[in-house]
Amino acid sequence: MGLETKPLSTLHEHTSYDVDDFAVPTGREEEWRFTPLRRIRDLHKGAAADGKVIVDVSAAPEVTVETVSRDDARVGKAYVPSDRVSAQAYASFTQATVVTVPKEVVATEPTVLSLRGEGGGVAYGHTTIVLEPFAQATVVLEHTGSAAYADNVEFVVGDGASLTVFSLQNWAPDAVHLSHQHAKLGRDARFKSFVVSLGGKVVRIAPTVAYDAPGGDAELYGVYFADGGQHLEHRLLVDHTQPNCRSRVDYRGALQDEDAHAVWIGDVIIRAEAEGTDTYELNRNLVLTDGTRVDSVPNLEILTGEVAGAGHASASGRLDDQHLFYLQARGIPYDTARRMVVRGFLGQLVEKIDLPQIQERVLAAIDEELDR
Repeated sequence: MGLETKPLSTLHEHTSYDVDDFAVPTGREEEWRFTPLRRIRDLHKGAAADGKVIVDVSAAPEVTVETVSRDDARVGKAYVPSDRVSAQAYASFTQATVVTVPKEVVATEPTVLSLRGEGGGVAYGHTTIVLEPFAQATVVLEHTGSAAYADNVEFVVGDGASLTVFSLQNWAPDAVHLSHQHAKLGRDARFKSFVVSLGGKVVRIAPTVAYDAPGGDAELYGVYFADGGQHLEHRLLVDHTQPNCRSRVDYRGALQDEDAHAVWIGDVIIRAEAEGTDTYELNRNLVLTDGTRVDSVPNLEILTGEVAGAGHASASGRLDDQHLFYLQARGIPYDTARRMVVRGFLGQLVEKIDLPQIQERVLAAIDEELDR
C-alpha cells in the first residue's frame, strides 16, 4: 500500500500497511521514548505469534457478528497503521471479528466482546465495528487473561449514527497490550469512548479519531490506576479535517507505589480546511506515593484561524493535604479520607459511564486498588 507522508509536524507523520516501512524502534524516537521496549516482549521487533487470545461475543439481537478472513473488504478500510507494532498486528492476524449494526437500527442492549489471553504467549488481532447510517449501539471490549497482545480496532460510524464504546483493560499482572483504536466519523456522527486501564504489566492504548464529513462529534474519556512496576500509556490523536466538528478529551489517572508509570500524550490537529472546529483536551494525574512517574504531554496544532474554540490543559500533583485535613478534622480516619478524595477525583469521569454494571465494576476496581 506504500508509505504516506503528511506535511505536518506531528507524531503521526507516516502511515502504512507494510511493516518494513517502519524502522525497529530503539526508544530514542519521540513516539516510543516513554514506552519500555524491553518489557513488551519484542512486539516492536515482530515477535512470532505463539499464544492465543480467545474472542467471545455476546451480541445485541439486532447486531450481526462475523468472523472473517483478512481479505474481507471491510477489514483495514478505515484505518492505516501509524507505527511498527500496529503494522505488525495488521500483517499477522489470521481472523478478524466484524460487528455490524444495520441502517437505522437502535441496538436494545450492549454488544460485549470478551478477549481472553491464554498461556501468556504473543498474539495479534483485529476488530471492525461498523454502524450504518443512523444506527445506534453500545459496544464493550473487555480484555482479561495473560498474553502479549497487539491489535487494531476500527470503529466506522456512518452518517447520523451514534456509537458508545467501553474498552476495559483488566489483564493479568504479567500481560502486555498494545492497541490502536481508530474511529472514522461520517456526517453528524457521534462517537463516545471510555478507556479504563487497570490491569496488565505494560498497556499502551492509542485511541484516534478522524472525521470524514462535517458535523462529527467525539468525546474521549479515560480512567487509569497504575501500581508499582506497572506502565500504563495512552496516546490520543484527534485529527480535525472537516469543518464544524467537535471533540472533547478528558483522561484522569492515579498512581501509587515504586516505579508506577503513567504516560498520556494528547495530539489534536486542526487542519486548514477544518473551520468552525470546537475542541478541548484535558489530562489530570493524582500521585499517591513516592517513587511514581507521570509524563503528560498535550499537543495542539492549529492550521486555521477560524475556530469555534480550542484549548488544552494538563496537571499532575499529590493529594491535597488541606482536603485530607478538612476530612480528618471532622472525625474521618486518614485511610477513609484518602479513599474519598481519590474516588471523588476519578469519579467525576466514572459517573459519565451510563452503563450501571460497568460503572459499578470500575468503582469496585478503584476501591480494590486503594486497598492494596
